[in-house]
Amino acid sequence: MAQEYATNVLVDADWAKAHLNDPSVRFVEVDVDTAAYEQSHLPGAIGWNWTSQLSDGVRRDIASRDDFSDLLSRSGIGPDTTIVLYGDNNNWFAAWAYWQLKLFGHRDVRILNGGRKYWLDNGLPLTTDIANYQETGYRVPEPDFALRAFRDDILPRLGDSELALVDVRSPAEFNGEVIAPPGMTETAQRAGHIPGAASIPWAQTVREDGTFKSADELRALYEGKGVTPDKDVIAYCRIGERSSHSWFVLHELLGYRRVRNYDGSWTEWGSMVGVPIEKPVPVAAG
Repeated sequence: MAQEYATNVLVDADWAKAHLNDPSVRFVEVDVDTAAYEQSHLPGAIGWNWTSQLSDGVRRDIASRDDFSDLLSRSGIGPDTTIVLYGDNNNWFAAWAYWQLKLFGHRDVRILNGGRKYWLDNGLPLTTDIANYQETGYRVPEPDFALRAFRDDILPRLGDSELALVDVRSPAEFNGEVIAPPGMTETAQRAGHIPGAASIPWAQTVREDGTFKSADELRALYEGKGVTPDKDVIAYCRIGERSSHSWFVLHELLGYRRVRNYDGSWTEWGSMVGVPIEKPVPVAAG
């Protein structure tokens, strides 16, 4: 794969095919549809369930250090394993898992460009066999939240010209027409967006085949909305998975140094008391 991005964090289908039996590489599928892995997956791949293994439903938070360590150990992953993540919906939750792995300090993590869609569309090798690996006893360090934003990182800085907020949800969500996409259960009390946020839907970063657009196209997309490398950039969506995808584009592909993912996102912001929101003012019919 020609290297056009800031860091070497993508692998293509040819690379993946050549490393399916590489013991130093672990492929991990993370889907919105948690039943997709059982239907088919890359040979040797492990499936992670984002609802139960990558999140704590009681605290409404990411998985704890202990739980995350246990997940990696059971997946046959050690500190020197190259983890290649992929999934449906153009790698939504694969990017969320990638972001969490970086919070917990795993060194070598990559994403399969095009994800599950590209693999299926091109008739590449699949299996229904469930892979099992020997536990490694891997214990990740305490998380470093330098790549994570919290509400109090945003609220005091509303209107700050050095802060660029990126709302990666659909235009309908940004405009306050809906609170969540159809079928999604995590909601907020109000619809709208954080004041001053730029609307740059995550889906604008990928091509029809699911692969990422070129670095030049991606830079033009963000810089055209005032999201430039000199600013503090915070991306958000509804629960943090789509904004992880945009964080990956900005931080990992384009090399923006100061990018964080606000995973509290709209389910938190849209339900807080005394916190401002924006939505477009309807134009009266003439």
